[in-house]
Amino acid sequence: MLASAATGYFGFDQRPPTHLKTPVQPLIGRASVVDGDTIEIRGERVRINGIDAPESAQICKDAKGANYRCGSLAAAALAEYLERSSPTHCEFVDRDRYGRFVGNCRRADGKNIAEWLARNGHALDWPRYSNGTYASHQSAAKKERIGVWSGSFQPPWDWRAQQRGKTAEPAIVHVPEEPATTTPRYGLVSSSCRIKGNIAAEGDRIYHMPDQKFYAKTKVTASKGERWFCSEVEAQQAGWRPARQ
Repeated sequence: MLASAATGYFGFDQRPPTHLKTPVQPLIGRASVVDGDTIEIRGERVRINGIDAPESAQICKDAKGANYRCGSLAAAALAEYLERSSPTHCEFVDRDRYGRFVGNCRRADGKNIAEWLARNGHALDWPRYSNGTYASHQSAAKKERIGVWSGSFQPPWDWRAQQRGKTAEPAIVHVPEEPATTTPRYGLVSSSCRIKGNIAAEGDRIYHMPDQKFYAKTKVTASKGERWFCSEVEAQQAGWRPARQ
């Protein structure tokens, strides 16, 4: 196990009375995404074990220093990834302090979900609970400057601590300003960020405004490097050009 069942996933003594120690069955079913590291299967919240993704409200900076919603991006990328191979299978590890099922989860094709999130820069290896299981995947994402590693960000655990007022100066992770070897991957944001960034077959980066001709037909696929923008200025600064119609 990646987390101790004796101490609980968040360090709390949650050992049940002896007569309640019954095996917890795996959860299998179609998963809905709550955030970048939490899903729901058949009404049960599942915290994916060993990783920590940016929170839904968390803001990061991209390679050009522009703000983007990295938490929303992670959730959108995870939803797209799970949809491609369902159902999801989660093996029980522990219960966290909120009573959630903490599990090691895989897609129907057997691919490890936490590994994919770390490898694509959508979540960090969480040493406190992972024993470094996903550190090599995280290192590969960092080397390629994808996901949060394309710019700068706070580790999610520091961001949460800051929100609770427990730290005045949380650590900021900065990636050295060198040309990226791989196109950064971005994704869905919010209802206020409605500009669609699409990559054409020829590789052109084009953004579509809501009132333009092909807006409704344009799909944003985070895994291909496509993304949403909150303004035309943001899109242009990121190197995207406007659609001609």
